[in-house]
Amino acid sequence: MATPLVYQAKAMSIKLILIAIAIAFFAIILVAFNHNTHSQPIKNESHESVIIPLPGGAVGPESFAFDGSGGGPYTGVSDGRIIRWRENENRWVDFAVTSPERNGCEGGHDNNIQMEHICGRPLGLRFNEKTGQLYIADAYMGLLVVGPNGGLATPVLKEADGVGLRFTNSLDIDQRSGVVYFTDSSSRYTRRNYISVIITSDNTGRLMKFDPSTNKTTLLLDNLKFPNGVSLSQNRDFLLFAETTTCRLYKYWLKKPKSENLELITQLPGFPDNIKRNKNGEFWVGINSKRKKSTELLISNPWIGNALVRYIPIDFTKLYYRLVDLIGSNGMGIRLSVDGNVVEVLDSKRWKFVSEVEENNGSLWIGSVTRDFVIKEKV
Repeated sequence: MATPLVYQAKAMSIKLILIAIAIAFFAIILVAFNHNTHSQPIKNESHESVIIPLPGGAVGPESFAFDGSGGGPYTGVSDGRIIRWRENENRWVDFAVTSPERNGCEGGHDNNIQMEHICGRPLGLRFNEKTGQLYIADAYMGLLVVGPNGGLATPVLKEADGVGLRFTNSLDIDQRSGVVYFTDSSSRYTRRNYISVIITSDNTGRLMKFDPSTNKTTLLLDNLKFPNGVSLSQNRDFLLFAETTTCRLYKYWLKKPKSENLELITQLPGFPDNIKRNKNGEFWVGINSKRKKSTELLISNPWIGNALVRYIPIDFTKLYYRLVDLIGSNGMGIRLSVDGNVVEVLDSKRWKFVSEVEENNGSLWIGSVTRDFVIKEKV
């Protein structure tokens, strides 16, 4: 009769085999057919570039916001802080936090991932220009707001229609009405498991709006596959939003006669993150990494991803980053016209895991979900 130790040894062997299969599978997915599925006009320019390190071991400057006087940028980082860049002092200063729990929040990237559900993980940022308040989409804490002087942010919304905000991601504000448009990327998975959202083709994401004058939340769209960046058009007549899993960009109409109509704008060459509008009404889309033909095989067969997530006890997001760091995969910035047509693609070896491209006062600010610095480039 087999002893308990024998059973434990067999179980450990099976676990190691499954982990090895998962690693091999992901490596194949990343390196096979190493080319893009959709060609785009690539415009590589020699821009004046500045690397701005983050303070205190922080990583992941996900999104940027500038206040009403042009100060900033402000950005959220992996330990739950929102920090502000003081150009004249050439340094970052603390501005706000999204959680009162700060013990053990500072540290390296791996520590931040383990603690982010306690410390907070601010993603999308946008100032209400009339009130000076900064609205924050925190992946774990929901929708929050903090006053012009910063400090501890106040929770605004933690659930909608009885469903908790499990992965609050991006936002934009109608500066006339104060209405906040935002995305909840998944009702099943949290941010630190975002690779699972993609490989299982999870469709529990939502696009919503919150009206501070009435405290009313309205569901605009549901059954979305990883809704991510969202940006309001200059004329306030439509929203542009990205669906990361499908690499698609959609237009959701807000005004008649097309109100509530949904239009597919373009199929992107990589996985989109945030969308930011510039002063000309154009849109910049941050591309985390390029999509390959082999990736389409995985996404079009979600039973594979579901089986991996269900039966293999490893952190797929961490595995993905480790493999991509070894194999290599560049991010991109894509500029779209007012109508949503692709007019420029910036592709640089310096850009990794790009989360956002923010154009402000003649410069591009490039954020990343994993880097410990911000890139500033002259347009």
